[in-house]
Amino acid sequence: QVQLVESGGGLVQPGGSLRLSCAASGSIFNIRGMGWYRQTPGKQRDLVATISRRRSTNYADSVKGRFTISRDNAKNTVYLQMNSLKPEDTAVYYCNVNLSIIASSWQYSDYWGQGTQVTVSS
Repeated sequence: QVQLVESGGGLVQPGGSLRLSCAASGSIFNIRGMGWYRQTPGKQRDLVATISRRRSTNYADSVKGRFTISRDNAKNTVYLQMNSLKPEDTAVYYCNVNLSIIASSWQYSDYWGQGTQVTVSS
């Protein structure tokens, strides 16, 4: 019913940039919050950044000033612009979307993307 497709991960040198995208499609009625999380092997999934429908943003301290989250409501897409990347940013990045579907427009649930690998290494 709902699909989240992520793109934009890859290998980049320290100090470089990447832009992640996550597009939601399917029987969507409304999208509220959207966000990005990341996870490394053996560790929990941590919040990177979130953005509300009105574009209020929140960032993890470790990425403030380097990462920028944005969204295009017309395209049901959330972006993460990552600049000044560091080796410690290496992780699998997951998008998260809180939305309702047409069949049950009053009920909101969290959906996750499949994850995209970001590797920062020289």
